[in-house]
Amino acid sequence: MLTPLLLVILGFACLIFGANWLVDGASALAKKYKVSDLAIGLTIVAFGTSAPELVVNIIGSVNGYSDIVLGNVIGSNNFNLFIILGISGLILPIAVQSSTAWKEIPVSFLVTGLILLLVNDFVFPGTSSLGRIDSIILLVLFMLFLFYVFKQMKQDTAVQTTTIPKSSIKIWGLILFGLAGLIAGGQFVVVNSVKIANSMGVSEKIIGLTVVAAGTSLPELVTSIIAATKKNADIAIGNVIGSNIFNLLLILAISGMINPIDYKPKFNTDLFILLGGTIFLFTSMLTGTRKKLDRWEAGILLVFYLCYTTYLVFIEA
Repeated sequence: MLTPLLLVILGFACLIFGANWLVDGASALAKKYKVSDLAIGLTIVAFGTSAPELVVNIIGSVNGYSDIVLGNVIGSNNFNLFIILGISGLILPIAVQSSTAWKEIPVSFLVTGLILLLVNDFVFPGTSSLGRIDSIILLVLFMLFLFYVFKQMKQDTAVQTTTIPKSSIKIWGLILFGLAGLIAGGQFVVVNSVKIANSMGVSEKIIGLTVVAAGTSLPELVTSIIAATKKNADIAIGNVIGSNIFNLLLILAISGMINPIDYKPKFNTDLFILLGGTIFLFTSMLTGTRKKLDRWEAGILLVFYLCYTTYLVFIEA
């Protein structure tokens, strides 16, 4: 038990350093090429912090662990939305760009709704699963999302600053070492947390929705918290919304292409919670300070999900 515990601590250290380097590198890249922080957050940072989910899901899909695969993606998205935005919003109220409020958040909602229809076979009747045809649909939508982001990159320009720009070698060094630290740290935390959880006799679904989901979301958590403390709200929210879309359209699609994913209706509750949380985030842009996630709204997100996770653990016990 001591060795897994020490490796989890090592994983946290890798995540913290990796996230710090990634935020610095991504911000410098945005300024160097006059690309908005939001666009960088939706692509490089989102993809990099979603890497642990991708690795875990590929391994889970190859081995046929459908509950781990689904629990990891759905649980990670809920963790991103409720815990990460909740904590980040408490640190610094998150002001968002118009495109995030009116485009990216609704896209995240629509994609979640589509997943709910696909896995319950409302689109292609049959056994409840995410098959290869479903996965192809998700991959096509992912390509369209990337096209939208890159188009957005050309339209958005970063605010001019008087800071001395970093060299390209230093920028990409920060990004690559940051991603490496996040991936290694995420693996250390997840693998060893699962060992500890298994020794306690916890089910595969609960492991997927809590331990694995939280573990693979630690990069997003640390990245968004560091971005919030550095008053970089665009990377904080762009990272979360981008990661959620990446998880659903890319990671779930790759998992389904490797091995069709059997779906159990018990996950519907978690998908509805994700939909509800996304609606709450959107409406928070219209209440209080316009286009801003205020502290009290962030607190609601955080408290709700902590209560829900506690409920999951108690009904499992």
